[in-house]
Amino acid sequence: MDIQRSILIVALAVVSYLMVLQWNQDYGQATLPSAAATTPASGAAPSLPDAPARTASGDDVPSASADRSEPATAAATAAVSQDLIRVETDVLNLAIDPQGGDIVQLSLPQYPRRQDRPDVPFQLFDNGGERTYLAQSGLTGANGPDARANGRPLYASAQRLYKLADGQDSLVVDLTFSEAGVNYIKRFSFKRGLNAQCSAKEQEQKKPGCVDPSAYQIEMRYLIDNQSGQAWSGNLFAQLKRDASADPSSSTATGTATYLGAAVWTAGEPYKKVSMKDIDKQPFKESVQGGWVAWLQHYFVTAWIPSKDDTNAIQTRKDSQGNYIVGLTGPALNVSAGGKAETAATLYAGPKIQAHLKQLSPGLELTVDYGILWFIAQPIFWLLEHIHSLLGNWGWSIIALTVLIKLAFFPLSAASYKSMARMRAVSPKLQALKEQHGDDRQKMSQAMMELYKKERINPLGGCLPIVVQMPVFLSLYWVLLESVEMRQAPWMFWITDLSIKDPFFILPIIMGATMFFQQRLNPTPPDPMQAKVLKLMPIIFTFFFLWFPAGLVLYWVVNNCLSIAQQWYITRKIEASTQKATA
Repeated sequence: MDIQRSILIVALAVVSYLMVLQWNQDYGQATLPSAAATTPASGAAPSLPDAPARTASGDDVPSASADRSEPATAAATAAVSQDLIRVETDVLNLAIDPQGGDIVQLSLPQYPRRQDRPDVPFQLFDNGGERTYLAQSGLTGANGPDARANGRPLYASAQRLYKLADGQDSLVVDLTFSEAGVNYIKRFSFKRGLNAQCSAKEQEQKKPGCVDPSAYQIEMRYLIDNQSGQAWSGNLFAQLKRDASADPSSSTATGTATYLGAAVWTAGEPYKKVSMKDIDKQPFKESVQGGWVAWLQHYFVTAWIPSKDDTNAIQTRKDSQGNYIVGLTGPALNVSAGGKAETAATLYAGPKIQAHLKQLSPGLELTVDYGILWFIAQPIFWLLEHIHSLLGNWGWSIIALTVLIKLAFFPLSAASYKSMARMRAVSPKLQALKEQHGDDRQKMSQAMMELYKKERINPLGGCLPIVVQMPVFLSLYWVLLESVEMRQAPWMFWITDLSIKDPFFILPIIMGATMFFQQRLNPTPPDPMQAKVLKLMPIIFTFFFLWFPAGLVLYWVVNNCLSIAQQWYITRKIEASTQKATA
């Protein structure tokens, strides 16, 4: 009967494992865009679809007044051109709508949507395909062309496709518009991101110096030439508009999702999150000098950064179509008759690379949100990044980090394991006390406390290493989950992406096995119910860890192996000394 039961248990385990593998294959990967969305138009960039027919919302354009959050009523609904202006650089593929000059599509060729499809870039901006997410900018105010009664201006362009050529370090795209004697140039400037001296593999691995993060910056500049007979006045606005759709870059199945929503810089808070729920309740508005507005999602961020010397009105609102808008409006720009003026803002649309974001604008690096334990997570990432600069592989870097953390906690762990080894050594005495006092729990507890005191044993000492390591474990969880450097980072063999779950769940099973062996080194609890619960812990933890990032499970496996080695050595040493003393 025992053999039959064992065979049934093994068969059930194998079938369950195969079912989980099949579920992971069917539902565990991000879906790719539909065929219609990935089929390019003739002569267009291969990664960006044509924009579907749509109309511009009349409340896209904000008021120029810093005291009002309502949109300018002069911006009427108008048809939007489908003849998009395509721009291709080595790190950005985007489309500009000539009606208003908004960036309505943007994809990142250096960041594939899925690791098994490197030809499908991750699409950040979209307008009516899978979601609504775009970067808008314009001139509002008294004479701003975007506040006209007949709708936003229709810009002209010398060509419909701009491409950064080999050997070319920068690219400029000019959109032109003239009205009532005033000539406008809306200029977008791009730069090269890949270092030609690095190999293709080094560029793909994004080694330092091989990919310039500043290439994800787009400078948007307005050149105003007032040839009319009257003074001109207007305000620059820049905003991000997004619907309430789910985060396409989120891949965690643990139930803890990264933040999806708006964030702004204020004088009181260098990183203030304004969630969609917050915008639903009440629009946010505040005047700040410089600052930035951003929209965050897993691994990527988009942000408008104005001149640091200007006082800008930052506001959030919701348009008539239910889209969420976070933006800024600059101070009034006055141009005398016959005069010229310029105003500009920078759009960042790309990965959350802390070092670059910090240089771009103060507080912007905080969009890499490590949660409430950021003060622990930040040093962990700093150390992990420096280890990676030496080893060149994030998996081995995690292993090296685990060894260093274990060394840091070695004295504390050693004290705890000594206490547990002493408890294991006095297990026969505990069993004798149980037989002596039977069901009298009060006398049993008093006798146990006297024994612990006599043998200098802390019954809670075994829990101390786990309690101390939990903040480190949670911090590392957020580091692996939030850091874009881990996205699609391989280790070896079947682990091709440390930021997502093990595709074959081998690491979680190994982790459960190490927990089981570690329990065998611990003393058996005197309470039978507690002993049964502890026996279930490896199974429960294995189940939870199935969907944890592989890098985090790797950390826990290595940590358990080191703990087993340390605990085995200390236990053997104390048991040997105990036997020698009693001999």
